[in-house]
Amino acid sequence: MASILQPGNFLQPLTTRERFRRVMHFQNTDRIPNVEFGYWASLKDRWVAEGHLPTNLPEAGGEIRNDVVERLFGCDQYFVVGGRLGAGPAREPEIVSTANGKVIYRDGLGVLCEEVQEGIRSIPHFLEFPIKNRTDWERFKAEFLNLDDAWRTIPQEEINHLAQQARESTDPVGLWFGSFIGWIRDWIGFENLAYLLYDAPDLIEDMSAHLTALKLKYLTPLLDQIEFDFAAGWEDICYNSGPLISPKAFRKFIVPHMQPVMKLLQQHGIDIIYTDCDGNIEALLPIWLENGLNTMFPFEVQARNDIQRLRETYGRQLLILGGFDKFALLQGKTAVLAELKRLEPFLMEGGFIPFIDHRCPDGVDFGVYQYYMREKLAMLGYAQEEISRIPALSG
Repeated sequence: MASILQPGNFLQPLTTRERFRRVMHFQNTDRIPNVEFGYWASLKDRWVAEGHLPTNLPEAGGEIRNDVVERLFGCDQYFVVGGRLGAGPAREPEIVSTANGKVIYRDGLGVLCEEVQEGIRSIPHFLEFPIKNRTDWERFKAEFLNLDDAWRTIPQEEINHLAQQARESTDPVGLWFGSFIGWIRDWIGFENLAYLLYDAPDLIEDMSAHLTALKLKYLTPLLDQIEFDFAAGWEDICYNSGPLISPKAFRKFIVPHMQPVMKLLQQHGIDIIYTDCDGNIEALLPIWLENGLNTMFPFEVQARNDIQRLRETYGRQLLILGGFDKFALLQGKTAVLAELKRLEPFLMEGGFIPFIDHRCPDGVDFGVYQYYMREKLAMLGYAQEEISRIPALSG
């Protein structure tokens, strides 16, 4: 099989933006972008405490910024423009109780959450959701999803500035379009979603239709004035055995409201459209592909997403971001190299940018991660002298 890596075919090095476009369209490139998907907060803190990373790294949301650590490892970045589409503006979170090492609080949208106060924290334990019926939905919609809220409109001066940044960007430029049902799950909870799909499917459709109305209204000005290389959304509606919503229900209740958004993106020349969905996506994959959502991320291996089988089934219709089994990093260098070798044929074919299939977990040894990055970069087409100049790999 011919490789897309053709370093000598270009008069000068390509930009990351050009590489991204070429790789995702199965064209030759001088090297493949080096992308990662961030790190657990506790892992970053431990690497700092062990002296592997600088102290006083910039923070956001109470943790070291992922992009700062990624840049230390030479990772490429995206320039993403987001429409103001989600629920908001949120209220201030309200602490309900603190006891036994746990805090219970109501977040800014009314979700009742429980978290441990110390130790490893990831996703909270959700206790109660703000939408249980149509009355709740109408109240929530009026407060947080008003179609005419002034804050959703991006001023023309800001759009002009974003358009100029996009024209000058050497990084891939993306449009964020949010979720079609992931947000709904966040607001009503998984169990209530399962019931309402049967007890009140018209309510689920109304919620989905309203999200589409927001997207069509507030994405169009951005699409009209900014050139995008890709569009990005998220769902997180799958677990290790399949989707939380049946393909039949997804096709019936969600696809009709997904299609106008996909059509709008395609009309503006966007043919790389990805969704961030954890878990086993195989049952929903044909529905997404039929409707133009063609790029899967982060393609979790432990959830039995099989790159070889799915590429054999869908060919170049399927694009993939991620796909490196995160657990190999916990097993040592031999497992890391074996995992990279497993992915190499698909990397050389194109339409695939490999990286860890979710946030890099805690417990990963810094030396093993350095090994992973060095071997991955060599596979991506980086010269050894380039790798040696990357700050976190130079020692």
